[in-house]
Amino acid sequence: MAITLPDLPYAKNALEPYLSARTLEFHHDKHHKAYVDNTNKLIEGTDLANLDLEEIIKKVAGDASKAGIFNNAAQVWNHTFYWKCMKPNGGGTPTGAIAQKINADFGSYEKFVEEFKTAGATQFGSGWAWLVLNGDRLQVTKTPNAENPLVQGMKPVLVVDVWEHAYYLDYQNRRPDYLITFVDKLINWDFVNSCFG
Repeated sequence: MAITLPDLPYAKNALEPYLSARTLEFHHDKHHKAYVDNTNKLIEGTDLANLDLEEIIKKVAGDASKAGIFNNAAQVWNHTFYWKCMKPNGGGTPTGAIAQKINADFGSYEKFVEEFKTAGATQFGSGWAWLVLNGDRLQVTKTPNAENPLVQGMKPVLVVDVWEHAYYLDYQNRRPDYLITFVDKLINWDFVNSCFG
């Protein structure tokens, strides 16, 4: 089955002033689309062509001869997940089951935020900062490049993209400011709760 580029779950200008329509246009329509196109080219005519994205990622993970497929397929998955992690008028203190679990596993929402922002700020070069379920505990982790916690047996519930193309047009080199804005103004806690449930 062909991998497709999903529509954004909101209008391109819906996250302004925190992320500009221009950033979303480049990030979704150019970067994300390129990963989709590359994945389709790389799997065409192979035994991977009929698998879904998660199956492709798990099947080729760790196989150096299929690194190109992994990198592109995982980036498609990571980006699709990232878009869902944001919404207009998002951010701030979570509600629902995830709020209780964050307090239980981190001690407080503030401690989670500090750990999450630190993971994003200290990811050297390109990558991602994640909130994952590892067994029955929430933890913050970070991955370089296209790496994805799925292949480590973890369940992603939240991600922030810290590749420069995610924020540079709006924040230039101020990645910490982007991370603060993501947490305070953009997180879609309804989506996070749906992943956690």
